[in-house]
Amino acid sequence: MPSTTLAALGGRATAASKVLATAGSAAKDTALRVAAELLERRVAELLEANATDLARAQADGLAATALDRLRLDDRRVGLMADGLRQVAGLPDPVGEVTEGSVRPNGLEVTRVRVPLGVVGIIYENRPNVTSDAAGLCVKAGNATMLRGSSSALESNRAVVAVLREGLAKAGLPEDAVVLVEDTSHATAVEFMQLHGVIDCLIPRGGHALVASVREHATVPTVIGGDGNCHVFVDHSADLDMALSIVVNAKTQRPGVCNAMETLLVHRDVAGAFLPRAAEALPGVELLGDAATRAVLPGIAAADDDAYATEFLDLRLAVAVVDDLDGAIAHIARFGSRHSEAIVTRDLHSADRFCREVDAAAVVVNASTRFVDGGELGLGAEIGISTQKLHARGPMGLRELTCLKYVVRGDGQVRR
Repeated sequence: MPSTTLAALGGRATAASKVLATAGSAAKDTALRVAAELLERRVAELLEANATDLARAQADGLAATALDRLRLDDRRVGLMADGLRQVAGLPDPVGEVTEGSVRPNGLEVTRVRVPLGVVGIIYENRPNVTSDAAGLCVKAGNATMLRGSSSALESNRAVVAVLREGLAKAGLPEDAVVLVEDTSHATAVEFMQLHGVIDCLIPRGGHALVASVREHATVPTVIGGDGNCHVFVDHSADLDMALSIVVNAKTQRPGVCNAMETLLVHRDVAGAFLPRAAEALPGVELLGDAATRAVLPGIAAADDDAYATEFLDLRLAVAVVDDLDGAIAHIARFGSRHSEAIVTRDLHSADRFCREVDAAAVVVNASTRFVDGGELGLGAEIGISTQKLHARGPMGLRELTCLKYVVRGDGQVRR
């Protein structure tokens, strides 16, 4: 795909979106399945492109967790292909009638799912987002404009080439997936302001990217905020279960938004649980309040900034709370409304936590790492929205559509 101006690229995506909006499910599914096969067949080419990105990123001093998000390997490419196949196997939301009624005058009123149009994705480092986002957009009948970061440019080029070939082989316009190769700040701002082209802009990245979108975007946006996620170990918790959940939530992939950043422990079990947690997290830097440091005197002090931080690293803020009320209050003060978990054997506590904690997702007796589109049966996700709009939590196919009223009559006129 040759480089071109942003306006011209947007025009091509808009034209493609008109075709894709009326495409049948079979063609869209074929495009995704062909692309999945090509990803696996060309894994060596993808890893070669990714190695170029990794070498440049390492030379530029990119942090270890960011390098992890950038890195592809055989397994991750396989997961990208599996994600495309899973999306292809999901029901097509386009044309779904969500409700209907007949008015007293005989008018038949229905609400029908239709594509958004052109979805813009601006994101950092992770080339798997290229595949996941494009696959979901195509299945939902949308064209997508992808603007990744400079650190992943070669990887994104390789993945987009595969996606476009899949579209062409299915008889669909290649320009249903286009990549903005100019990664300058000026082009990013222009991208966020493409009126008449981008119908919905979705950022996927850290605080700086989200802040830039909030400042500059003039097209409709669905924003996923920081993932300052908590796990609360209640007084009734099975401590073996809690330990397994805490270790997984913090260390399985510390650089992603659904990783735990703060551990809250009920005062009644702090003495028993905290030493076990510290021993099970040897590579994690712990920061704690006075009550935590009374049990773990060797750790550093945590202040309000620590409790408000999405570390995306092997660092963990820890606080001892008096009760469930204290945990809920702490989350309300410092949480980012992303994903919050409780470990408890008390059904009343679990129900209160689910009811009173304000977050896109609440989790009972499981890791926050499950708040993910693929894990929740969406096939993949295009992001995790922390807003209170039509989309909240992991965004799958239905969140990439909107509703249209269809009114059918037989000559009625309004009087």
